[in-house]
Amino acid sequence: MDIVANYHPVIKAFLAGSFSGTFSTILFQPLDLVKTRLQNPGLNVAAAVNRIQPGMITIFANIVRQEHIIGLWRGMVPSVARCVPGVGLYFSSLHWLKGQLGKGRNEPLGAVEAVMLGVVARTMSGVALIPMTVIKTRFESGVYKYPSLTGALTAIYKAEGLRGLSCGLGPTLARDAPFSGLYLMFYTQAKQVAPKEWLQSPSTASFVHFTSGLLAGVAASLATHPADVLKTHMQLYPDKFPNAFSAAVYVHQTYGVRGYFKGAVPRMLRRTLMAAMAWTVFEEITRSIGLK
Repeated sequence: MDIVANYHPVIKAFLAGSFSGTFSTILFQPLDLVKTRLQNPGLNVAAAVNRIQPGMITIFANIVRQEHIIGLWRGMVPSVARCVPGVGLYFSSLHWLKGQLGKGRNEPLGAVEAVMLGVVARTMSGVALIPMTVIKTRFESGVYKYPSLTGALTAIYKAEGLRGLSCGLGPTLARDAPFSGLYLMFYTQAKQVAPKEWLQSPSTASFVHFTSGLLAGVAASLATHPADVLKTHMQLYPDKFPNAFSAAVYVHQTYGVRGYFKGAVPRMLRRTLMAAMAWTVFEEITRSIGLK
């Protein structure tokens, strides 16, 4: 920590964000896997023929039975390759943008400022890491059998070109940018409601950060889930769903309005717990390395 303390503040924020993202990514990967399987149109069409719609528990059980416990962590490599630097980029961008607004280290953001900064920071990291998002979704689906991360990159580029490595970018940003903006707004506002002495005490600060993160995650996840459904469809079947509109029409015609919320429970659990943990760890690390 003494060595890190001498780094530039933006680098400190990147390292703290990457470190905080590692644990939450590994811990909650099974929830993301189940969410992707629930949204897989191929799986759901087959289920619809038999008039049986698989639920979260059923998907969990099927994965364990067919792929064993380790199968719940399918897609872990691209998840880590995407989420860890992605969280680092997000936090470092957020720190830099906050400085551009002239905000001090501990100066709170207003509601509108929080939304703007969250959206811009997530857009920057989302565009940079969209190839990893595509690969992660395909690994988790069980439809594609890529041998490795580099094998997936090569196969997608040869078959689909750069378009294949960036498919679903629109819905991905429509999901992640508003999520981050809303999350940051709810998170900062929730922290401001807590008594100041709680935030200044090490014994209660983590509780405030984690609770604020949970509340913010639930609200932001529900608001952005339809875009996540469209993103999954486009990245799994780019030939069938070349744009968000075609995916939206398919989902509405096949499942109705509830189709836009397929996989909402595991995603909400994962995004809420992951974001709450990431922010809690980030707050503690930044405090220990002198970033706050």
